[in-house]
Amino acid sequence: MRRFRHLLKKLGWTALGLLSLMAVGVAAAWWVPLPSRLTAPPSVVLEYRDGTPAHVFLAPDERWRIAAPVERIDPAYIRALLALEDKRFYSHPGVDPLAVVRAAALNVTRGRRVSGASTLTMQLVRVLEPRPRTFTSKLVESFRAMQLELRLTKAEVLASYLQFVPYGRNVEGVEAAALAYFGHTAAHLSPAEIATLLAVPQNPNRRFPVPENQERLRAARNDVARRLLEVEALPRGPEDASSSKEEVLEEVRASSVPLEMKAFPREAPHAAVWLRAQRPGQTMLRTTLDAGTQRMVERLMRDAAVTLLPKGIHNGTAVVVERERGEVLALVGNFDFFDERHGGQIAGFATPRSPGSALKPLLYAMGIDLGMVGPEQLVADIPTTYGGYSPRNFDGRFLGLVRLEYALSQSLNMPFVRLLERVGVERFLGALRASGATSLVAEPGYYGLSAAVGGIEMTPLEVAGVYVALAGDGRARPLRLLEEGQPREAPVEVMSPGAAWLTRRALSLRDRPDFPERRRLTGLPARVHWKTGTSFGHRDAWAVGSGPRHTAVVWLGNFDHSPSVHLVGADAAGPVLFDILEGVGPRGRSLPDEDLNAPGDLMRVEVCAYSGQLPTEACTQRKEVYARRTSVPTTRCPYHQRVEVDVATGLAVGPTCRAGRKTQSRVFVTWPATIRRWLEEQHRRLPEPPSAAPGCEPGGERAAPSIVSPGPTHITLLIPGLPREKQEVPLEAEASHERALTWFVDGVLLGTARADERMWWTPSVGTHEILVTDDRGLTAKRTHVVRERR
Repeated sequence: MRRFRHLLKKLGWTALGLLSLMAVGVAAAWWVPLPSRLTAPPSVVLEYRDGTPAHVFLAPDERWRIAAPVERIDPAYIRALLALEDKRFYSHPGVDPLAVVRAAALNVTRGRRVSGASTLTMQLVRVLEPRPRTFTSKLVESFRAMQLELRLTKAEVLASYLQFVPYGRNVEGVEAAALAYFGHTAAHLSPAEIATLLAVPQNPNRRFPVPENQERLRAARNDVARRLLEVEALPRGPEDASSSKEEVLEEVRASSVPLEMKAFPREAPHAAVWLRAQRPGQTMLRTTLDAGTQRMVERLMRDAAVTLLPKGIHNGTAVVVERERGEVLALVGNFDFFDERHGGQIAGFATPRSPGSALKPLLYAMGIDLGMVGPEQLVADIPTTYGGYSPRNFDGRFLGLVRLEYALSQSLNMPFVRLLERVGVERFLGALRASGATSLVAEPGYYGLSAAVGGIEMTPLEVAGVYVALAGDGRARPLRLLEEGQPREAPVEVMSPGAAWLTRRALSLRDRPDFPERRRLTGLPARVHWKTGTSFGHRDAWAVGSGPRHTAVVWLGNFDHSPSVHLVGADAAGPVLFDILEGVGPRGRSLPDEDLNAPGDLMRVEVCAYSGQLPTEACTQRKEVYARRTSVPTTRCPYHQRVEVDVATGLAVGPTCRAGRKTQSRVFVTWPATIRRWLEEQHRRLPEPPSAAPGCEPGGERAAPSIVSPGPTHITLLIPGLPREKQEVPLEAEASHERALTWFVDGVLLGTARADERMWWTPSVGTHEILVTDDRGLTAKRTHVVRERR
């Protein structure tokens, strides 16, 4: 009895010791830090929309190592790995006691080391912390393995093994090895590929793909395949058509082994570098880029560079968007990523540049939505000065009165500067921001009227957002470049469907010279609308347009802002744009043309056929045009004037003096004083309505003159050191052609001139009251501020 109690006491102390030892081990496992290399950042991988790698970066430690979640690896490989290396992986605590006993017995009976007992977890420890192959090292590895199993889940341990397992040189992990050995990911592997990926880690320095390792790798691969087939761990094809073990083994033996490492994917370099900077710490970037579209656009840009480089154009970028989902399909940042001399690594698609005239379509649509203008209305294209700002057309010429639709298709500047003055700069900037522009300066008053013609900077991606809205019936949607599992944002209405439709129709008026014939040969649909832009000084050339399903942006220029006379949107960027739109398609004349039918928010309105404005009784020729139901322009035609004339003299008569005369009602066209003034300066004159016959002078005018220059919000800035008489301000007013206008400044008579003549005033610093009166006493006045520039 005493011996039994002594034995129980001894067993108790032993159990207590074991428990204490276990407690100390568990505490040590939590206290001792995990191997530091376990947290080493992997390679950042940019993927195309279908999951194939587009660009793989070296990890910070100069290794190719791709994070490999278990669900991304072929399940057949996982089954084969566990069958070959660690059958009881999911049941042991990091060390497999049964494997230790089996290996010890086998090694003793054979008299040499023929089998090991390392688990996958122990192999992972050996990779993370290489040590000499000693008994002490085995003990440390066993402790580390149990520590990993205690602090990580089995899935995390397996994922770490798949990420760090060595494959020769600086290649680590199954995913990186599959790319380097076979040129594809490890998501789908053949039996020969599975056997190869299992054979190399057993001796990576003597089996990785080089010609001198060929036979060793082949023999090891075939042996692994044989062993896996014996335990039914290598796939033999679909269940309903599986091959025999012998057939599979023969197929593996007949397969060649890789003889060299393939280059890792390095496509879309600008997008890859830019997105990696946008998402620091994120190792897998699934994009919306389409591999075929990206490669096609890159090839077209490279082809274009061949002819553009000799012309002094060294940088170019392109963006292609699929409109229905707002997904970016192609993103080319420059001609040559490795052109260090010309900033080849700058991501041009995210670099703000002056868009020239490329934003006029948005302004055009806003004018329609606000009921200010219609496509058929006549607008003035004549020189005008706003303080020190004097817009000019690209060719330096002015056309007088033109239809707004024509002004947009020909990219005239003055009509849109005037339109922006009416719409308001801040309202225009708000529409740009609603379209996705984020690079605009937020300071109120920072931008002026030059924003209509390029006095603003936007990135090609932001410009694409404007045209996606234009092609999408006015609805802007945030452009998507990354698939991050977030819900899609609702589109924002930037313009009405009707205004967008009318704008697209105006932009469809202009074709490339070869486009109709090209369309006939290629089947490219007719529904293409596009716009070009050329910035001041020939520093930027843009072409932006949309086909049935895609919107594309092309920018050409130099990042050092050096000009080139060849930087003209239509000539330089236009051909590249059409090549891209033709490439992305779709083709075929049978495609429905959705733009044939006007949206429901438009209605037909009768207007004067000449002016495009609501007709007066003097407008004898009329036509119907489209206008928004809720924003029909209300201004009536100011150009037609019905006058009763004496048939004998051709002079105008009135009700009080027609007695005894043979009279006839005639319609005359009169142009605004601003147009007549410009024509006078061009030494050209227009026919004018007849003067009143003696005794038939009208007793008064219905409308007072209106001051045109200086504008209501303009401020004159005097240049210090320049004589004031060389900084004169033009005074102009709108009035009937026959009226004489008298000008006063601060109550002092300045002079008298006809309505179609300009008066000049020498300004002085201060606030001044400008007054104009006609020969019938009708007046207009304006307060004008003059400051000295600092």
